[in-house]
Amino acid sequence: MAEYDVNNMRNICVIGHGGDGKTSFCDAALFSAKTVERLGRVDNGTSKFDYDPDEIKKKATISTSLGFCEWKKHKINILDTPGDANFVGETKSSIRAADAVVIILDGHSGVKVQTQTGWEFAEESNLPKIVFINMMDKERANFIKVLDDLKKSFKTAFIPLVSPIGAEESFKGVVDLISKKAHVYKNGENGEYDVADIPADIKDECMSLREKLVESAVEQDEKMMEKYLEGEEIKDEDLIKLIRKGTIGGELVPVLCGSAIKNTGIKELLDAIVSFLPSPAERPNAKGKDPSAKEIERKSSVNEPFSALVFKTIADPYTGKLTLFRIYSGKLASDSQFYNFSKKRVEKFGQIFFMQGKDHIQCRQVQAGDIAAFSKLKETATGDTICDSDKNAIIYDFITLPSPMISFAVEPKTKGDEEKVSTSLSRLCEEDLTLKVKREPQTRELLISGMGVSHIEMAVEKLKRKFGVDVTIKTPKIPYRETIKASAKSQGKYKRQSGGRGQYGDTWIEIEPLPRGKGFEFVDKIVGGVIPKNYIPSVEKGIVEAMQFGELAGYPVVNIRVTLYDGSFHEVDSSDMAFKIAGSMGFKKAFMEAKPILLEPVMNVEVVVPDDCMGDIIGDINSRRGKMKGVEPKNNNQLIKATAPLAEMLNYAPDLKSISGGRGFFTMEFSHYEEVPAHLSEKIIAESKKEKESEE
Repeated sequence: MAEYDVNNMRNICVIGHGGDGKTSFCDAALFSAKTVERLGRVDNGTSKFDYDPDEIKKKATISTSLGFCEWKKHKINILDTPGDANFVGETKSSIRAADAVVIILDGHSGVKVQTQTGWEFAEESNLPKIVFINMMDKERANFIKVLDDLKKSFKTAFIPLVSPIGAEESFKGVVDLISKKAHVYKNGENGEYDVADIPADIKDECMSLREKLVESAVEQDEKMMEKYLEGEEIKDEDLIKLIRKGTIGGELVPVLCGSAIKNTGIKELLDAIVSFLPSPAERPNAKGKDPSAKEIERKSSVNEPFSALVFKTIADPYTGKLTLFRIYSGKLASDSQFYNFSKKRVEKFGQIFFMQGKDHIQCRQVQAGDIAAFSKLKETATGDTICDSDKNAIIYDFITLPSPMISFAVEPKTKGDEEKVSTSLSRLCEEDLTLKVKREPQTRELLISGMGVSHIEMAVEKLKRKFGVDVTIKTPKIPYRETIKASAKSQGKYKRQSGGRGQYGDTWIEIEPLPRGKGFEFVDKIVGGVIPKNYIPSVEKGIVEAMQFGELAGYPVVNIRVTLYDGSFHEVDSSDMAFKIAGSMGFKKAFMEAKPILLEPVMNVEVVVPDDCMGDIIGDINSRRGKMKGVEPKNNNQLIKATAPLAEMLNYAPDLKSISGGRGFFTMEFSHYEEVPAHLSEKIIAESKKEKESEE
């Protein structure tokens, strides 16, 4: 395929709420540019971008896919992202590889939750934006209403470049406000239209919109502003330059409209992408650090040393791992090698590919500004920086991904598949960095954590489809602890006699509580040799083993000091085993006399929500035995800080979604252990005993 100069490339990330038509636009773009011969559709499983079996089944994007088309001698790389909060990590990592975003909105419902989330991600990366109001043929679609919604939601200078001709069933095209010409689309999906004068019934409205467009554009240049104020007409070519300047600078956001499913208004949007969004060379230089941690920059030029960032990995058990990367500088040829600065390793590779959905298109080399893929790399993973050599090494920051919000315990349905489950889950985690897997040492459960219930369920489906591993998920056990509130003394005496040599060990111990977080302390106060020194480590070992499963509910015992202060032994019958058992017996007795209690993990919780539901969220946290620490503004939302028991937060993710209308998200991390209230402690102890009896 043709090679493109960096100035003739556009890298766009398509974002928006689920169901607003992002993938339909991507398919229509490829069809309008004659990259594909037929218009792909999500509904019938022919989309070029939603090709994964799970996506075809659910008719929704789950994972970012990459495609490209040529439009007016420019290569447009298109990153189609999910619009579901469960897969928000895909959107954020894809934005890292883009130079601009195209935001798709529903022509009726306008700005929704993931529109706002995607907007915030784009703002964090200082990316220029274009908005496409889709589904103008839908019932109750209203261009002006959605435009007003945008202005209220983001307080930015949105400038319509087109105005719809008709609405709902009568929608038939758009007016180009720059050229002042109507584009009346023909029947069918081929994207062909006739150019005509603006219809009389909407001419006044269109000219009013154009006037506002010109007013916003001339603000980008003082000389043009003076000309405009003096009554001079602003030429179309000057207007285009001003809009481009304002868009790239983040001062203006062009707005277009159409219907992706009918391939109406797509060509105008492709024109806008080429005319108003930046090439990689027009973006700020890529900033990174050299091996000495000194900050350096790379221009988006083939004359610079090669450098790139891996932003996505696709795990496939048959074709091997697929690695997607964005080239920031230099060029790289197929069948060569690169230096992975993140891993400090040289890695050889074969062919380089351009991705067109699931299709791999081989290329001889890639260069600055482009996006491409390797297959079957062994070392390189998402977030890694790759360079031409260690002498020209640079490392780029990746992104901070959102923390998992919900966890489940995973069990294989087939005995003996434990290792296979663990290995396969690790492969999925390479593909999706918001998916985390860990083994909880106390409960011995394998935990999978993700952004929501749907995220976990999708991972389970992938596990079965891709790796042939069938699992069940359930609510994880809480890693409670046991401790004491008082001191106690007890004798532990073990004596057995049966024919030959017997067993004898006698210990006196005292246990007392330690401050939280102090763990375990063993004190040897034996004097006069009442217990030989060689048996004392066995006493401690017996106590430590007994602490692994407390007498209250079988949870580990913590924050305790044990003092061995007396005892006796037998010259013949005493042994290490006897004193180990004696130490264990003494500890168990003393523990139950020292006012034992249960401790539960308490989490630091941070919840980000809009103002209008803050009161409900605080009330809900209080109902979960939470303790408020404070509230502070964050962007256009409120950040609520609190602590709450883990037991009350296991199912918080779906409840937060319900209360906030999907607009809230939260993070939590372990803070400390606190005493479980008595009424709850009794219930936990009873359930533990019942579970133990059922196992026996």
